[in-house]
Amino acid sequence: MNILERLKAGIISTSDTETEAIAKTLASQIPEDLTLALYGELGAGKTTFIRGLASAWKINKPVTSPTYNILAIYRGDRTLLHLDAFRLESQSEIEELMIDEFLSSPYCLAIEWPENLENWLSDACWKLKLEFYDKTKRFIKIL
Repeated sequence: MNILERLKAGIISTSDTETEAIAKTLASQIPEDLTLALYGELGAGKTTFIRGLASAWKINKPVTSPTYNILAIYRGDRTLLHLDAFRLESQSEIEELMIDEFLSSPYCLAIEWPENLENWLSDACWKLKLEFYDKTKRFIKIL
C-alpha cells in the first residue's frame, strides 16, 4: 500500500519523528503545485508535518509556526509556503497577503487552520486531518 492509500485509511503516529517521516514520504507524491490544508487542534502536529515536507525538499531553514507573521516562505528543491490562518478573519485579509505573488512553481502552499479560509480554498486542495489518538499518539488522515 502506498503512502496516499495509507493516509486515506489513516495512519497512527507515535512521535514527532514519525510524523515528520510520514510527511517526508508523502512529499514525493505531492503534485508539482498544490495547496495542502492541515486541519487539527492546537498541538496535533500540523507544524511538525510541515517540517517533514521541508526536510524532504532540502529546505535548510528551521520551520516554525508563523502564527504572528502569518506567512513563511521556504525555498529548497521546491518552494514551501507555510500559512497560519488562525488569526485571519476576512477575505480582504487573505487578499492583502498577496499569496499569488509568492507561488513560484513547483510549490506547496501548506495552510494551518484552513477553517478560516474555506471559501478561498480550491476543490483541488488536499485536506489532511491530524488529531489526537491518545496522549502519545496522533491519527493522520487524508480527507
